[in-house]
Amino acid sequence: MPATTALRRTLAAITALPLLALAGCGYGSQTQDDTKQQVVAGAKKIDGLDSVKIGYFGNLTHATALVGQNEGLFQKELGGTKAEYATFNAGPSEIEALNSGSIDIGWIGPSPAINGYIKSGGKNLRIIGGSASGGVKLVVNPEKIKTLDDVKGKKIATPQLGNTQDVAFLNWIAEQGWKVDAESGQGDVSVVRTDNKITPDAYKSGSIDGAWVPEPTASKLVAEGAKVLLDEADLWPDKKFVITNIIVSQKFLKDHPKAVEAVLRASVKTNAWINANPDQAKASANAQLKVDSGKELPAEVLDPAWESIHITDDPLAATLDTEAEHAVEAGLLEQPDLNGIYDLTLLNKVLAAEGKPTVDDAGLGAQ
Repeated sequence: MPATTALRRTLAAITALPLLALAGCGYGSQTQDDTKQQVVAGAKKIDGLDSVKIGYFGNLTHATALVGQNEGLFQKELGGTKAEYATFNAGPSEIEALNSGSIDIGWIGPSPAINGYIKSGGKNLRIIGGSASGGVKLVVNPEKIKTLDDVKGKKIATPQLGNTQDVAFLNWIAEQGWKVDAESGQGDVSVVRTDNKITPDAYKSGSIDGAWVPEPTASKLVAEGAKVLLDEADLWPDKKFVITNIIVSQKFLKDHPKAVEAVLRASVKTNAWINANPDQAKASANAQLKVDSGKELPAEVLDPAWESIHITDDPLAATLDTEAEHAVEAGLLEQPDLNGIYDLTLLNKVLAAEGKPTVDDAGLGAQ
């Protein structure tokens, strides 16, 4: 059933941000010049498609996309259809790309997926799989903050107003009994919205006292002398919560289910390979980060960041519903209708074929 409620004006404006300029000279230009990335001559195209355009962030929490690309696993499953890639720095720009058809499938956090679904009246996307849990920490300057109580009165960065970590931090603040105006970030704690690329420099300059951020930003701050005060996983049942989903445009899902199934099959196989070969997978993810950004992560950042991320096929749908409630309680979201946001039919088909247990949509599946 389509969503009928809308985001508050601020969050709607965020979701409407323009698509970020992509590095290189077009989709696929950032991929490695490697035989793993090449379409096999004579291979059959899936659904008659020349290409499938895949979006993701250059974050370790998007390890499935990084490793699947670097190891050529998406390309292998797509056969004669070219896997093309685009990287993004923020969820709203990836949603904009999905809406415009610039990408077909994307790896993305729960908040932008929720926001995009609601803003379109439930018509632009479906969540079709999971990818990662965890990998989010509150890291602080140990000279200024020694206990959780010391966070009160301090300046703490989150990546963006209304993003997944911002909502989580606002919810945690409320649980402490402290008051913060969600939109301005002012109150008992100063919530400073800062791009993850800038956060380490902001920490070094002293303009922030800590940050509630995903990996590898958290470990970058630790490398600068910060300390982990809280791992968000400790706040969730079984220490699991969705940090990365797989989304697809509803039109592409309807028109090209075989291509979607192929990408999901590649995702499941990539996740299995990552979990069976963690050291090789870590190196592969880092290699793709270097291709995408020109820089690889040093070991003192890569190793602890990788350890805190759990790779999973399960979208952990119940935790997405909880995260939406947190956004409502923070005043950033009107009560949403998320019925239909999931369609796990193809994922469960792939999981069954691979001899793996199927996953649940927490009652939020498409009818």
